[in-house]
Amino acid sequence: MKYKQLAALSAALGAAFAAAAETLPVLGEVSVTATREARPLGETPATVSAVKEETLAATRPAHPKDVLNQVPGVWISNLSGEGHSTAIRQPLTTAAVYLYLEDGIPTRSTGFFNHNALYEINVPQSGGLEVSKGPGSALYGSDAIGGTINVLTRTPPVGPEFELGGEAGAHGWGRVLASGGDADADDAWRASLNLTHSDGWQRDAGYDRRAGTLRWDRALADDAMLKTVLSFSSVDQQHVGSLNRAEFHHAPRSNNIPFSFREVDAFRLSTAFERESATTLLSVTPYFRDNRMKIIPSWTVSYDPNRYRTENQSFGFLSKYRMDFVPLRARLIAGFDVDYSPGSRDEDSIALTRTTNAFGGTSYRLDRAVAAVQIYRYDVTFRALSPYLHGEISPLERLRVTAGVRYDDMQYDYTNEFNGGAAGATQGVAGPFPGNGWYGHAASTKVGYHHLSPKLGATWAFTEQLSGFVSYSNAFRAPSESQVFRGSRESSAARAQAQAESLLKLKPVIVDSFETGLRGHAGSLSYELSLYHMTKKDDIVSFQDPLTNQRTAVNAGETLHRGVEAGLGLALARDWRLDASLSYAKHTYETWVVSGTANFNGKEMETAPRLLANTRLSYAPAAMNGGRVQLEWFRLGSYWRDAANTSKYDGHDLFNLRASVPFAKGFEAYASVTNLFDRRHAETSSLSSGAASYTAGLPRTVYAGLQAKW
Repeated sequence: MKYKQLAALSAALGAAFAAAAETLPVLGEVSVTATREARPLGETPATVSAVKEETLAATRPAHPKDVLNQVPGVWISNLSGEGHSTAIRQPLTTAAVYLYLEDGIPTRSTGFFNHNALYEINVPQSGGLEVSKGPGSALYGSDAIGGTINVLTRTPPVGPEFELGGEAGAHGWGRVLASGGDADADDAWRASLNLTHSDGWQRDAGYDRRAGTLRWDRALADDAMLKTVLSFSSVDQQHVGSLNRAEFHHAPRSNNIPFSFREVDAFRLSTAFERESATTLLSVTPYFRDNRMKIIPSWTVSYDPNRYRTENQSFGFLSKYRMDFVPLRARLIAGFDVDYSPGSRDEDSIALTRTTNAFGGTSYRLDRAVAAVQIYRYDVTFRALSPYLHGEISPLERLRVTAGVRYDDMQYDYTNEFNGGAAGATQGVAGPFPGNGWYGHAASTKVGYHHLSPKLGATWAFTEQLSGFVSYSNAFRAPSESQVFRGSRESSAARAQAQAESLLKLKPVIVDSFETGLRGHAGSLSYELSLYHMTKKDDIVSFQDPLTNQRTAVNAGETLHRGVEAGLGLALARDWRLDASLSYAKHTYETWVVSGTANFNGKEMETAPRLLANTRLSYAPAAMNGGRVQLEWFRLGSYWRDAANTSKYDGHDLFNLRASVPFAKGFEAYASVTNLFDRRHAETSSLSSGAASYTAGLPRTVYAGLQAKW
């Protein structure tokens, strides 16, 4: 069967070339994210952590954080449904400092970043995840600053296969997961479907998800193949806002913004052509993306109530040509990426009524008696042309040196449909702050960004079981379309227009990162250790006034990010295993002056815990025939709520318990308990109007399910 032969071809060619050219084996783990193709982890000068397909199948995550928070240095929060904010070598943030991929293809265009990107991917039915920490701009371009999360699709089976699982849980949770596929001659395919519903544990917090993935692999010849992936997600969820201290402790199920919602539709289609010989690889991947969202954002109700609709389509391709040379095991990769993404924003200012509840919190209601006022309507097309070059060489048997450079030429073509292409300010619905709200509009224009991103790294194989690396990389992040063309609400037309004009001058964020690390194994122990030092200049921040909650996008100085990350796995006995991850980091404002008066120089950044730890003890006796029981302990350290370092969240400890038991041929029962000891905790905590606010985390929650395989 040609498909079976081709499926093993890439691995066989790589192994044969490596065996012929090197005498000292490196670590056997493989990464596909660092260089866009499978490479030995021991020769990768970066920290790359993997969540295996087997881990996903055993954990059955209800939220992506259930597996990603097991990765050293990663903290994913739950922001209702599958919404999330992310911390990887950065404070917890919704900013565009992370890149989300599906089989190496960005799930969104740089100009239309979404911090909730993981809910647009069918994570529970994926073939694993890879987290490449630190900058990745030399291969991936803008946004890959804190890290890159690459979700891998499951490979098709080599014969007929079908899986069906159903589960239920607290707070109206229900999910059906179905997957199956087959192979015949030159073709193999797999289709997966995810149907999820939850009533939400807080009031008016329902959530529905429909997601699917179809992958079709076709062998074209003995050395070439096509891989086509079609994926979609449709998410319909209600939002829950933050709570004050009294609500958090005495009424955590409260929802003070029951009208806030989000409707998301994401569609992606790509076809990767690859032709590989013993010394060359040609890869061309055209893709199409369609992203649409309707939303009344929960986080703007106190200072800028609005509803909007965004749309963007993407037409592009990733391409590269790789050539290997026998002398010094040299390798050269040349690539060229193109992204053309037209999009639009249509936004209204809305009226709300405010009341004070029994706990002193502010409750909001949509005032339908007051007509909404349109405040933005524009089209904007993002275009990126990005050539890159990557090289590797082994001047010594144990030494592998890599270097790369990427040039990004990016441009926004903006058409102001609201004012007929002209500049001007618009008054929205009047509100208590900031007076009669005004919004500025830039005239139709084009805005461009250019950046050259170099990288340099080296790995050293100390022994067959131990390797180390050092690296330097430069990264950047271009402003998102909403930061450039959607100004914040201001108290006068003059201020609003001045701000709109100033946003056109926003500069890209520039990052320089140095890193070193070790990874290896000794007997039943495997381990990894990395240290990093990252400086970020001209960061684009949404500065929030702690008293008024007003937010303004500005470039603001320099931040410093330093940390150490460690992970280990240890087989304690025949049936027991211990896995642990630890991160200790410090994120500080080095030069940070915003709004002319707020000076945070030398302060620690807000929502930036120094300590992150995850420990898992697993028991899998032979008598359970593949089943296991796992106890997980997640430790989140304390962090400052504000940039002035005046208020602190104490952190928390959470315990989770999971178990699975096969009980007949092809059948398995499983259950999990999250927050085992029912600890009151916050997913995030910040300051609002000078007082502590909390995004309440899930109480003790039980899930149970049954899966069958044929």
